[in-house]
Amino acid sequence: MSNALLSSLFPQHLATMQAHAAEALRRGGFDHLAIPSGSLHYQVFDDRDYPYAVNPQFKAWLPLTQAPGSWLVVTPGQRPKLLFLQPHDYWHVVPEMPSGYWVEHFDIEVIRTAEEAMRLLPPAFRCAILGEPQSALGSYVPNNPEPVLQYLEYHRAFKTPYEIEMMRRASRIGVRAHRAAERAFRAGSSEFGIHLAYCQAAGQDANDLPYGNIIALNEHGAVLHYTSRDRLPPKPSRSFLIDAGASFGGYAADITRTYSAADDEFAAMIGAVDAAQLALCDQVRAGTHYARIHLDAHLRLAGVLREFGVLRTTPEDALASGVSSAFFPHGIGHGIGLQVHDVAGFAASDAGGTIAKPEGHPYLRLTRTLEPGMVVTIEPGIYFIDMLLDELKAKGLGDAVDWERVEMFKPYGGIRIEDDVVCTDDAPINLTREAFAAA
Repeated sequence: MSNALLSSLFPQHLATMQAHAAEALRRGGFDHLAIPSGSLHYQVFDDRDYPYAVNPQFKAWLPLTQAPGSWLVVTPGQRPKLLFLQPHDYWHVVPEMPSGYWVEHFDIEVIRTAEEAMRLLPPAFRCAILGEPQSALGSYVPNNPEPVLQYLEYHRAFKTPYEIEMMRRASRIGVRAHRAAERAFRAGSSEFGIHLAYCQAAGQDANDLPYGNIIALNEHGAVLHYTSRDRLPPKPSRSFLIDAGASFGGYAADITRTYSAADDEFAAMIGAVDAAQLALCDQVRAGTHYARIHLDAHLRLAGVLREFGVLRTTPEDALASGVSSAFFPHGIGHGIGLQVHDVAGFAASDAGGTIAKPEGHPYLRLTRTLEPGMVVTIEPGIYFIDMLLDELKAKGLGDAVDWERVEMFKPYGGIRIEDDVVCTDDAPINLTREAFAAA
């Protein structure tokens, strides 16, 4: 895949990052950003290290995701400086010298030990140091000043054209792997076998993927974050819910699809949820309150449940009474970008404050008003979860449900369909559907 487009988009992205850094430093009263890439650290009572995860504040500046012990220094009016740790090491693979479209925009200095960074960093008291505690190096202890973080994280919601292209490429990888996973399901594979097929097609393993794959057959689709992955396929294999993403240059894709093994009533319900999901994706427009999309999702999904005979009440009554939440218990989605659940979802402004969630909807992860450049997921779902259905009965709301229809659908677990959608000045861009169409 050509990097010419990324090369043309990166300078504007970097200029945006530098402008944000200058204002954040002004608000915090600092002269420099010092950003550690993150470090390897060991499991307690063991000599095995945890999987390395790059600091999101670091990879926001450059697509370098495997450089533990490195530092980035940002000073307004100067080129950003990368202190790149390339140790002398025969136990592990040494990171290759950075190359590619972005390196010409940075001053790069190679260090051979993590401690060498201290002589090249600005005085610690003049730095906003953004990172985790394990990245502390001498007097360079992450202080994560609130005014700096609030400003930077608030504006991370607005993706540059470069970032959207990075996410587009992550989506293409994810879709390729999703298609391989569907083929494995239809061939009779187990959850574990489907997971391996997915990783092979994506070219990414558990440490590369942006989150742990959810590969759920039959009733397991009713477990929202199911990650157990049975080694043997069920008999019969009725349904398949897959929530799995991919990474590209530090950016994430988050995609969910649901399939039925047969052309049956559950397949028809999947089609109805898909139509509702597309209508909700079309609401990702400038000026729309994201919480409004969440509440509309409850109405649309309750309409699907009524259409299929599961609910006896109207969508409006199902939402008002909380009945719809028993079948759709999570939020409609979240911001996405450098992190799967991107930061500042509740931020009232770049100076702080919180926008509350709608009452009775505690799991919504984003309450901001959508603006051009924001990228969000839209992931409505219908599930048949014993615990939540029992709670409905205990609350005296059982008459709203046709329990025979529930029993018919329970062996299929649930349905979730999720796309990554860009808010623009006009119609939204659905990165996921775009990638499926290209594939």
